[in-house]
Amino acid sequence: MKIVIHVDELGKIREARHNIENLLLSEPEAKIVLLMNGEAIQGYLLPRVIKFMKEYSNISYQACHHSMRNFHVRSKQLAESVEVIDSGVIRLVELQEQGYSYIKC
Repeated sequence: MKIVIHVDELGKIREARHNIENLLLSEPEAKIVLLMNGEAIQGYLLPRVIKFMKEYSNISYQACHHSMRNFHVRSKQLAESVEVIDSGVIRLVELQEQGYSYIKC
């Protein structure tokens, strides 16, 4: 099972975390990508999100470069586990073309 969880609102990060935890309870081998863009990009700087990323190191974390620029988030501020991608929207399309199911939080 391959799933991309998309978050573009800062207030939806908690919902995304809960969705990931619930998915992994049912499907522990699921391949999950958490992709943040828009204002949610700032979430990668929050202590609770950093803690979550350490606890769930088997998840792929992706950050939109365009959103980082718009919200003044620099690559060096992000955890090593976060992959910076050029465009969140393009990556969402690419992942769906690769068979990932799309979940919007």
